[in-house]
Amino acid sequence: MSKQPARHDTAALTAQLDDSDLDALVAIATAYYRDGKSKVEIAADRGISRFQVARMLSDAARLGIVEIQIHDPRSYSSSLGDAVADALGLRRAVVVQPPSDPAHLIDRLGQASMELLASLATPHMTIGLSWSRTLDAAARYLPSLAPCTVVQLVGALQLRGSQHLLQVLARLDGTPGTHTWPLYTPLVVDESSTAIDLRRQPEIAETLAHADQLDLAMVAIGAWTQGESTVWAKVDENVRRAAGKAGAIAEISGRLLDRDGKPVHTDLDKRTIGVSVEQLVQTPEVIAVARGASRADAVRAAVRSGIVTSLVIDSALAEAILASES
Repeated sequence: MSKQPARHDTAALTAQLDDSDLDALVAIATAYYRDGKSKVEIAADRGISRFQVARMLSDAARLGIVEIQIHDPRSYSSSLGDAVADALGLRRAVVVQPPSDPAHLIDRLGQASMELLASLATPHMTIGLSWSRTLDAAARYLPSLAPCTVVQLVGALQLRGSQHLLQVLARLDGTPGTHTWPLYTPLVVDESSTAIDLRRQPEIAETLAHADQLDLAMVAIGAWTQGESTVWAKVDENVRRAAGKAGAIAEISGRLLDRDGKPVHTDLDKRTIGVSVEQLVQTPEVIAVARGASRADAVRAAVRSGIVTSLVIDSALAEAILASES
C-alpha cells in the first residue's frame, strides 16, 4: 500500500502535471467547493462521468489544491475579542475559548493565529514568522499562501518535536512565486562574539536584512519569569537575574521589554540572533500570540512597545487584561 505524499512534497507532484490537467483540477474543485455545484452538474458541464469528477476532487485534495478546515464557532468569543481590542487600542483581538482538554489549547491558539495570518496576507507581501512553542504548533495549520516572501525571524531553540516551522518553510519554498528565508542558527548562543560571527555569515545576514522589509509578522509574547518564556528556560540564573534587575517583564522573539514597553538591553540581547524590536515596530501589521492570565502584564508591555497590532489569546488572558484595565 503506497503512502500519501507529505504536504511539503505536493508542489513537486503538481509540477509534474500538464497545465491543462492542473487547470481542470482547479476548475472542478472551484465549482464543487466554492460554487456549490453537485458532482452530477459538474460532470454534465464537462462531458465526463460523476465518478471521474469524484476522482479528480480526491486528486485535488491529495495534491494540496484543496485544503479543508473545520471551524467550531464555540471556539471563539467575539465579544471578549472586541472588548480587549478596545481596551488596548488594537486593530483586532481574537479570543479562543478553552477546549475541554486543556492540552489542546496550544493547538487551538495556533489554528486561530494562522487563520488570522491567512486572512491578512496578500500577494507579494513579505511575511515574518517567529518561533515559540505555540507558534511551532501553529505552523502545521498554515494554509497555502499567495505568492510572497516568508522570513524566519529568529533562530530556533532546540526542543523535542520543534520542527514544524522548518517543515512549513520547506513546503512553502516549493510553491510557485514564493521565496523563503530560513534562519539556520540557534536563537541564543553562549557568547556575544559567537553571535557577531554568525550574523556576519552571508545566509544569516541576508535573512535578517529581510526583516527590514516586513509587511506582516507573527510573534509570541512571553513573560520574563519561570515557566512563562522558553528563552528563560534556556539561559542561566545570572542572565535571568540581570534582565529582571534591568526591568524586563516581557519577551518577544528573544528581545526583552520593560513595563513601559521599552527595550531592555543586557548581555542576552547581544547573544540573541533574530529580528530586532525596531524592525518589529516598523512592521505595519504584527500578530502576537499569548496564553494564560499570568502573561497579562507582558501583553500590556508588548502593546505599549508599539509592536503589536493584533492579538490572539485565550479567554483567561483576555479576562485578566480586562480586569486590570477596568
